[in-house]
Amino acid sequence: MKYVLTNARLLEPMEGYDGIATIEIDDGKITKIAKDAKYENISDAQVIDLKNKVVMPGLVDLCSHLKHGNDLYSDLKRELRAAVAGGITSIVLAPDTHPILDEPGLVDTILRNASDLGLSKVYPLGALTLGMKGEVLAPMSTLKNSGCIGFSQSNKPLINLSTLNRAMRYARTHQLALWLQASEPNLTDSGVMASGAYSSRLGLPGVPVQAETIALNTLFALQKSTMTTLHISNLTSAEGINIVREAKKQNLPITCDVSINNLHFIDQDIAFFDTHFRLNPPLRSQRDRDAITQGLIDGTIDAISSNHLSVSSDHKQVPFAEASPGAVGFEILLSAIIKWAKQNNVSLLDAIQLVSNKPGDVISKNSGIGTIKEGAEANLICVDLETEWTPSSDTLTSLNYHTPFLNYPLPAKVLKTFVGGKLVFERE
Repeated sequence: MKYVLTNARLLEPMEGYDGIATIEIDDGKITKIAKDAKYENISDAQVIDLKNKVVMPGLVDLCSHLKHGNDLYSDLKRELRAAVAGGITSIVLAPDTHPILDEPGLVDTILRNASDLGLSKVYPLGALTLGMKGEVLAPMSTLKNSGCIGFSQSNKPLINLSTLNRAMRYARTHQLALWLQASEPNLTDSGVMASGAYSSRLGLPGVPVQAETIALNTLFALQKSTMTTLHISNLTSAEGINIVREAKKQNLPITCDVSINNLHFIDQDIAFFDTHFRLNPPLRSQRDRDAITQGLIDGTIDAISSNHLSVSSDHKQVPFAEASPGAVGFEILLSAIIKWAKQNNVSLLDAIQLVSNKPGDVISKNSGIGTIKEGAEANLICVDLETEWTPSSDTLTSLNYHTPFLNYPLPAKVLKTFVGGKLVFERE
């Protein structure tokens, strides 16, 4: 199918372009971008007049989890439908699926199912250790050949240092990347929120900031001797961001992201034990949230992720300390970014690059993931910036609806999503 998108306000962060354009899509590719000019060749195309609605690259989400039940295909279908409804055309999938992605056959199954569904592109992370138990290294080289872009323990704390050191050396030898959440297990295991005055007031066990900083210092100390490529997922603290900032000055091969949850909320939002705020990693202080914004603006932090993890009501409607951590985020990511940009006087182009070309470069440098350009695969979205909506059980597509953004007014709605030149989502 050939499409021509007319009267579009095109946002292309990679090129720094914000202006009117006509975009032609044919045979899965972007075949023409006519900027500030009339476009005539529309006789054999489906013309979509966007009436100055925005076209931007499909979003690239560096952190998502899919670990519901035994029917992996059905769960994947439901969650990828939520992803394209949120304008996400590429997702990095954590290895904590059911079963865990520690065998090539399981990776093949995920990729085949995702291809058959024809929704968001899936970039799987393989388990760093068998069963993610932190003991025996998974067959990383074989998993890479099956399609894994890196290796992770998902949101689990760091494994023992001997195994981690061996993993880094092996990864460097075979040119593999490690994606890790910085968390020291001895300071993390019993905590259910960030340590501080508020956790003491609520009487809940906390996770101190040192759990992140000690883990980061450990990772970078080992990295200096191997120069292994590291991606740090879900940074939370001002101190942690400063450690990353200094490590980047030493030209270590490091990238990192933060979650939309930590971008918008702080520990005091937990209020009276609201389990929608039971998250991993935990929400921290206003000072930490301000440091996240500064880190995004100055380039220390490379991307913003949804940290999508659907949790059922059975595991949320319990006492806070017993609740499962996690929140849906696929359909919220774009709106949360735009709201953050408005609140902090960040331009739309600068904000959108944090969920498009910059995370695209984390997946594969200079690959074109998260960009709109002639000759590239047509992964793009059409957005109404003027419409407000509210996340609820009625408006969210995901398997579950639990999120700290519940009943929180948000700007912008995705109208259409194209993946590989196919219109895979259209809002009624």
